[in-house]
Amino acid sequence: MNVLVTGGAGYIGSACVQELIEQNHTVTVFDNLSEGHRAAVHPAANFVEGCLNQAEQSKDVVGRAAPEVVIHFAASALVEESMKVPGKYFGNNVANGLNLLNACVQAQVRKIVFSSTCATYGIPDRIPISEDTPQQPINPYGESKLIFEKMLRWFHEIHGLQYVAFRYFNACGATDRFGEHHRIETHLIPNVLKVALKQQTSCKIFGTDYPTTDGTCVRDYIHIKDLATAHILASQSNLNGCYNLGTGKGYSVREVIAACELLTGAKIAVEEHDRRPGDPPKLVAAPSQAINALNWHPEFIAIERIVDTAWQWHKAHPNGYPH
Repeated sequence: MNVLVTGGAGYIGSACVQELIEQNHTVTVFDNLSEGHRAAVHPAANFVEGCLNQAEQSKDVVGRAAPEVVIHFAASALVEESMKVPGKYFGNNVANGLNLLNACVQAQVRKIVFSSTCATYGIPDRIPISEDTPQQPINPYGESKLIFEKMLRWFHEIHGLQYVAFRYFNACGATDRFGEHHRIETHLIPNVLKVALKQQTSCKIFGTDYPTTDGTCVRDYIHIKDLATAHILASQSNLNGCYNLGTGKGYSVREVIAACELLTGAKIAVEEHDRRPGDPPKLVAAPSQAINALNWHPEFIAIERIVDTAWQWHKAHPNGYPH
């Protein structure tokens, strides 16, 4: 396939590009490097620096690449930030996304695979979360992704653009080449590993009185390599619609910290804080629709195996990617 990957210099995008290249696909990466890193782009990919907020440039890049499929990762993705500057999220995730859709229609792209989020569900009314769970976002980040999902449905109906939207749960882990380096790090595993690397003195636990086995939040952790595999399978399919991507298994914050201690041999000091507003006690996917429709089977289920991939990458790249 000939594939255009927006946000291909980012955490999940870089892993997907690596997998595409290793499967001998032709890849163009389009990224503005506001959150991604040039060093995270596979050297065999064609890299174009630019931003989807430029409608004409977006049309030019898509037209020149002439992809069969666009995989769309580019987005703003910090929940807390979205509650402070919602305009950034509706601008980047909705308005810029519209520029991409218009460019796809003009270039007669066959399919788009979209990086959505379980944040579209808000606080779910049942666990595990299936695709028919009511979507009631509680922050602008989740709302912006839900709006784009709706846009995809209309572009499919009116223009025939095929689409698959993947609602991720907690992306984690690393490949042998690419890992997690955010300028503002909010994810649990890398923050715990920073303590093991002696870059921080402790990690924070937000809420210890949830109705879970140990009082801390439970989340479904999905490895970036498994996410990449799902995107490629979707690119090669004739599917349309929205699918959850998770393992169906949840781990608590304390279980993740214990796994990090086991793998690193370090004692992880913690700071216990009050709950954060809007944090659900438990978010676990019902991934059977993606498994059945795509013949997709997550390889990384055990939290120890997931953490080990992250630990190997962070040990090799203690300061992340070069600036």
